[in-house]
Formats: sequence, C-alpha cells, structure tokens
Amino acid sequence: MSGAVRINLNKNNMTDPIADYLTRLRNAIMAHHRVVEVPASNLKKEITKILFEKGYILNYKFIEGETPGGTIKIALKYDPVDKVCAIKNLKRVSRPGLRQYTGYKDMPRVLNGLGIAILSTSKGLMTDKEARVQKIGGEVLCYIY
Repeated sequence: MSGAVRINLNKNNMTDPIADYLTRLRNAIMAHHRVVEVPASNLKKEITKILFEKGYILNYKFIEGETPGGTIKIALKYDPVDKVCAIKNLKRVSRPGLRQYTGYKDMPRVLNGLGIAILSTSKGLMTDKEARVQKIGGEVLCYIY
C-alpha cells in the first residue's frame, strides 16, 4: 500500500481556530443565515465583542456547557432594504506559520479607514485605531470591512 494518503478526520486537530471562526462567519454570510454558532474561546469572545461594538454584527450570546469551551451564537446584521450584510469581507492576516507584527507608526489602514484591523497587543485585543491612539503595536489578526 505504498503511496496511500491517510486523512485525519479528528475534529480536535485544528491548527488555526481564528481562521475557522472567520470561515464560519463568511460561510453563514454567503448562505444568508441570520445566526451562526461557533465554538468558543477567550480570543473568539473578544473578537466577537469588537465586531459588536463596531456595528458589524447585530448581537451575540455566549452559551456555556454544550461543548467543553462553550459556544458563541452570533446574530448577523443585514440591511433591511437590500439584504446586504454589514460585513463585506473577512481576511485572516497573521497565521500560525507566518506571524505578522506591526508597530504603531506603520499600522495598516483597512480601506482607507473604512474597515478595521483587529490586533493582539500586550493590552489585549483592539482595533487598529485604538492601538494607534495608545501608541502600541502587535500582531495583526484579521481585516474586516
């Protein structure tokens, strides 16, 4: 049996949970779902809070107990007239194999300031605008616009 490819179907073998989170949101938006459920972690909870504060999602709820880390239920925000989602694009920037760090002086501007970049800094997760004001850099996790 030389040359056989073995595929590991173990669901716990996830190398990039943030990319999985963004992909679940992206897939729900493309399928025009109102609500999406994702496995929870502290990092995903903070990203969800930022998305809510910046107006990209309608609401969210943390559900404990169903899975070991819990679940995050996210209500997506759509325009009532033309049914367009508030989130146009989600892009993962820094990956486990290729980290992307930036200082506050050369902080990325997403769509000339119309979108946000979420950064992991020494003071927690924050947007690029908040990091620029506090003059701290960090790892650029993703772009959202």
